[in-house]
Order: sequence, then structure tokens, then C-alpha cells
Amino acid sequence: MSTPEEGAAPAGGAAVPVCPRHPDRESYVRCQRCERPTCPECQRPAPVGIQCVDCVREQSRGSRTARTVFGGQAPAVAAPRVTQGLIGLCVIVYLTQIIPGSDVTSRFLFAPVVAVDEPYRFLTSAFLHSPGLPLHILFNMYALWLVGPYLEQLLGRMRFLALYLLSAIGGSVFFLLLADPFNRAQWFGGAVGASGAVFGLFGALVVVNRRLGRESRSIIALIVINAALGFVIPNVAWQAHLGGLLTGAAVAAVMAYAPRAKYRTLAQAGGVVTVIGILVLLVAYKITTVPAGAFL
Repeated sequence: MSTPEEGAAPAGGAAVPVCPRHPDRESYVRCQRCERPTCPECQRPAPVGIQCVDCVREQSRGSRTARTVFGGQAPAVAAPRVTQGLIGLCVIVYLTQIIPGSDVTSRFLFAPVVAVDEPYRFLTSAFLHSPGLPLHILFNMYALWLVGPYLEQLLGRMRFLALYLLSAIGGSVFFLLLADPFNRAQWFGGAVGASGAVFGLFGALVVVNRRLGRESRSIIALIVINAALGFVIPNVAWQAHLGGLLTGAAVAAVMAYAPRAKYRTLAQAGGVVTVIGILVLLVAYKITTVPAGAFL
């Protein structure tokens, strides 16, 4: 038994075009690509006329994703999910820190004396902030929100996350590297805050803008001012700022100047691994040059 063709007229009547996805709807507008009738629900705007939802889906499967010069995806509008997630995580951790009787700060801050036995603190300290100083977290999160979305869109989410985390670790590495084991305050004193990671983003921003031929004077001035404040204001870990800045600039450099070829991602990954290796070597150097028993 044969069936009538799509849009065919019933016996004794004129053809009535219907939407293939909704046969109960008359559709006098046709898709510019496949020329099938398309109801309003299935219509999608096109450069000329409209296309049906099926043709739009088929085109999207075969189209290549637009990317920035650094390899990140470049959608027209993209929410900075990683930046938002990092800010949200820092805020959540801070709320756990200010709970009366909480030991979160003491358990996860970084101090040179625990670098060997508890190496996870190289990173966890970057998500802590001074419980009694709300301006500490407010300043860091504000700076992260100013710089993060810009870098996240240019580098892509995974590259940006790697940049942030390695900058945070680099800050802790330099805090250890420049600490004097014979100075009890330096060796046993703890450091908390996302400042090292934020300074890493500052350094990355200078490198990325230089690669793109954009202006960076304002961010350089901000780096100089904050670096100077680190020597004026007490209890500021300028060592972490320096380490984060240098690490962030190094990671951004291997991402920004990797060759634009099919092996770009591999070259960037290799550069990031090299930066990680350098940080590990710096830690190993410090461990082997301090007196025996300096670490817990």
C-alpha cells in the first residue's frame, strides 16, 4: 500500500504544504537550504531567509569551532565559567574559615616547614584568606573578576585553569625558596591568599597583550604599585607575589608563542610541563640546601 508524498494534495484537492516535523501544521514558508515546508517552531534565522532546525543542526556538526590565536574557543558570547567557579570556591572556603572553632585555615595554609610532608598545601593555601580581614578576599576576588574573563576567553577554559593553578603553586614555591630556615617567623609562618595566582594573571596579561600588540601600561603600573605595597604593609607575602608573577608570565609565554600549527596544543602542553619541572627543581634545590631536620 503506497503512502502520499510529503505535501501532496489529498484526492480531489490542492496540495497543502505541511511541516515534516509537525504534519498537523500547514507551512507555507520553506527552508532556504532543503526547500521543505517549515512551521514557525522549526524556523531558524539565516543570512538569507530562514532554515529549518534540521539543516541548522546538520551544518553545526560539520562546521569547525572558531579559535583564538592561542587556541582557545572563541564563541560570540561565553560565560567565564572557570573564573566564576574559582571565585565561588574561594568564597565557600572563606565561609568555612570564619565558622567559630574552624581549623580549616591551620590545616591547609602553606608554611615552609610542612612543604615536604604536606605538599598539597602548595595549592590549597591559594583558596584560603585571612579570616579576620575581609578586605583580603574582597581585593583578590575583585582583581580575579577584572582580569579572569578576558584571559579565559583568549586562552580557553582549560589553559586558563592551568595558568591560574600553576601561578598559585609558583607563589608557594617562591615563598619556600626565599624563606630563611634559621628565621623562625619565616620558616614556621603561614601564608594564605589567592594573591600569588592573581599576580600570575597580571603577568600573563602583560605577555598576552604584548603578543597581540595591545597596551599594557596600566597593568604594569598596577603590578609595580602592588609590589611596592608588599614591602610597606606588614604581613604581606611579597615572595608569593613574585613567584606567581614569574610563573604566570612563563606559562602565558609558552601558550602565546607556541607555533600556530596542528601541533600547537602539544607544544603548549610541553611548555607547561617544562614550567612544572622547573618549579619541582626549585623545591628540590631548597630541600637539599637547608639543615637536616628543618622540615617536619
